[in-house]
Amino acid sequence: MPQDELPRPVHRVRGVDHAAFPTFDPGATVRFYRDVLKFPVVHSICAAGWGPERHPDFIHFFFDIGNDDRLAFFYYFGWTPAGDQSAPGDAWARLPHDTPDFFKNSRHIALNVADEEDLMEYRRRLDESDWPVEMQVMHETIESIYTHDPNGYMLEITRQLRPVTPQEDLDAQLTIDALCDVTAGDAPSMDALLTRKAELIVERAEAWAATQPGWHPSQRELV
Repeated sequence: MPQDELPRPVHRVRGVDHAAFPTFDPGATVRFYRDVLKFPVVHSICAAGWGPERHPDFIHFFFDIGNDDRLAFFYYFGWTPAGDQSAPGDAWARLPHDTPDFFKNSRHIALNVADEEDLMEYRRRLDESDWPVEMQVMHETIESIYTHDPNGYMLEITRQLRPVTPQEDLDAQLTIDALCDVTAGDAPSMDALLTRKAELIVERAEAWAATQPGWHPSQRELV
């Protein structure tokens, strides 16, 4: 039987696409994973005005940890859990009982499947079970279905819509550098991040232009 006619296996997951967590300190998170462990930033999502009521603007950013796996974090502007979050390894345990669902669900695992057929097969299985799909979302580069497992953990199953481009990787690096800058200040916000990101684009474009043959400072306004 030709390879493309073989029946698909019952188990169709190809591994972990990403594991995701909230971050209370994006600057330290970036320093730890990018600068110390050397995991490059490969993708980011700037989400403004997204989601239901009580859902703040947020940044969702991803580190490449090898083998097409990613480690992801959420940073929510203007939302900090009550209590002292300074002690390492302790912040999650001290979340108040009225912590919004969006923050609880930010800690989840995403499993990867090959294509739409596999994704819809898992949707069928879940919808016929005690744990039906709660939402199906078309993101920028992936399509995902979501449910909660019997323990209350959010589970995402996802397929890639298209590869992430080098330009998007560069945009992610600019976004995360801007995020680190604005969260080091007193009033981080999505507007402040986008303003700082624009400044970084201009600064880095000028620095790049200055390395090009024939460039002269009088050309700065054209960059």
